[in-house]
Amino acid sequence: MLEQCRRYLNYQGVHYCKPEKAGALAGDMIALRNVAQAARKEFQTLSLVLAEHVSPFVPERVSQWMNQAQICRPHFWTYYRFPSASLTDSALAIRLYGKGAEAGISVEVSFIERKKVETSLLQQNRVLNCSIAAPLYYWVQEGQVFYRLDGTEENRQSLLQAVEAGRIRKVLVKYDVPFRTVASEEELLERLIQGFSLLEPYLKMTHPAE
Repeated sequence: MLEQCRRYLNYQGVHYCKPEKAGALAGDMIALRNVAQAARKEFQTLSLVLAEHVSPFVPERVSQWMNQAQICRPHFWTYYRFPSASLTDSALAIRLYGKGAEAGISVEVSFIERKKVETSLLQQNRVLNCSIAAPLYYWVQEGQVFYRLDGTEENRQSLLQAVEAGRIRKVLVKYDVPFRTVASEEELLERLIQGFSLLEPYLKMTHPAE
């Protein structure tokens, strides 16, 4: 199940060099590139199959396998939007996380930082206006620090106050599917669909009133 993706997770942070410039490491770089491209294709296939089950959401392109500094970036993601949604709006996304026994795919309500506008954070943090319960949880940015908080009413109220006071920059709502908890890609797909269903009310809360 997603064997190429899980294999590529081990390359997190590795610097890729074009084989023709890698000298004695040329063979290693070719092998790395092959693993990375196969992993991205595997994740892309999953994202397209998922799209067939979560209409009217439309998937965007899968993230690249390395960044501009040529550092391996195996935690692929794909955003899904309503056809009428702006690229600056919050959206649903699936994202690889972890490695080894702790790896999995999360579903989240978030926005793309490089496309944010003045109202993006305000809209994103409206997820706190919805009540929450496990298995959903919060992923919080406070300054330059990111941390997880359980999806409880107590934490929701605390975060509302912290956002209003300016201590918290951003709050995501997330749902995890650890690979160790699913026996097949079919079961993984079912769990991701469930994640979309659970998170859609939070996404709708982020959209400005008509």
